Amino acid sequence: MKKRIEYYFLFLISLYIVSCSDDIPENIDTEPVPEPPNEWIFPKKEMRSVWIVTAWGLDWPMGKYDIQAQKNQYIQYLDKFKELNINTVIFQVKPMGDAFYESPYEPWSASITGVRGKKPDYEVLQFLIDEAHARDMEFHAWMNPYRIATRANSSTPYPPLHTSVKPEWVVGHEKIQIYNPALPEVRQRLADIVKDLITKYEVDGIHFDDYFYPDPSSAGVMVSDAEDFKIYGAGYATIEDFRRANVDMAIKAVHEAIVATRPEVVFTISPAADPNYNTNVLFADVAKWCREGWIDVVMPQLYQEIGNKSNDFQERLSWWTQYSGKAVPMVGHALYKFGDPAQPAAFQSSAELERQFNLTRKNKKVGGNALYSARYILFNKVGVTDKLATLYKNPSVIPFLGREVAEPPAKPTDIKIENNRLRWEKSAGNRSVVYYFADKKYEGVVLTITDDTSLTISKKGFYCVTTLNSDNKESEPSEMVELK
Repeated sequence: MKKRIEYYFLFLISLYIVSCSDDIPENIDTEPVPEPPNEWIFPKKEMRSVWIVTAWGLDWPMGKYDIQAQKNQYIQYLDKFKELNINTVIFQVKPMGDAFYESPYEPWSASITGVRGKKPDYEVLQFLIDEAHARDMEFHAWMNPYRIATRANSSTPYPPLHTSVKPEWVVGHEKIQIYNPALPEVRQRLADIVKDLITKYEVDGIHFDDYFYPDPSSAGVMVSDAEDFKIYGAGYATIEDFRRANVDMAIKAVHEAIVATRPEVVFTISPAADPNYNTNVLFADVAKWCREGWIDVVMPQLYQEIGNKSNDFQERLSWWTQYSGKAVPMVGHALYKFGDPAQPAAFQSSAELERQFNLTRKNKKVGGNALYSARYILFNKVGVTDKLATLYKNPSVIPFLGREVAEPPAKPTDIKIENNRLRWEKSAGNRSVVYYFADKKYEGVVLTITDDTSLTISKKGFYCVTTLNSDNKESEPSEMVELK
């Protein structure tokens, strides 16, 4: 009985299909609709940055106190960076509770003149910014939020505090002196320092590294913060939660100061690679800052090699991109390890850098790379700078980060080729990005980022142009034109 019902049901379906087929017009085009052509493949945007360390004069000015010698050394760095298509400088302007500019909160850095608090005979920070911008590089001001001074042991006194610093705001551990993270006055002071800097100088970003609460293994004998917890810790279950909350509030306050003062300024932080170390030793809940949108870029220091047993580059990259939240993840690379015989075998070849870059470039979330640090680019040990030149063969557009302030860029118009010269029209005040595609099958490249509206070309293939505003927002591409 069941089979007869099934046969009858199939018979009814066949009748319905036949009746429907009678309604199909004889002239209908039954050929499949062709798929739309593939989009042009634009290259990935990248912030390509280098840290310039001024603590202890490591990268700059390296013990040079002559003004012209300092300027020449900085220009040497920038010219090399420009040659390598590096587009961002992360310069340490507040390494030790001091400053590389006139500050009402911090003394002049001893690295500039050899004497802490002595004003140099030129406008240091303005010079640094102007030279970077003259080469179309962004300038990000790197600050250590809490560190004031370090010493080998307690037999050496810490330097005198700036007149604006109350002694009760400061904690002097055996080997490091810091602003006390538990104090509301310290958090406000940090926000005020950032506000003062971005108000007076056209920096493109504010950068913090991984110095928050000090690591006991390097701080020596530490001053207890039990009394701080007793005074300010109501509402926190543990002193560890209290410490994390103190740093949270500082980061949030800096974020709010930036947004209220110059929202176009990008706030970046480069934590240690190990998230547990950050959270439970330095008391920096970086993943929370990413979730909350308090930072624009998270730039973990992935300074170990691929396959490292305890701190594998690839595993850390995966973790940070997974927990980057609203922040754009970028990656810090240990350029200083290449060619150092004390380092693992992977760092004895520049191929390790290429492998690391391949991983970051394949990761869609990653928005760039940072190199620690500047002087190792000049050293070129094991040809690592030569490798960088191949990795950065063409210029790159910095991705949009943070908040929109400038007018959206308009699409270029009237693009054409005349006598092997590409020409176009664009709105005033914006730069242009010229792209070249050998074929639609392959990823294009950036030929140049320019203020001009024409470019001499010679390679056969396809060209288009976009415009780029000061926020690094990019317009839609122009029409594609072909040089045959």
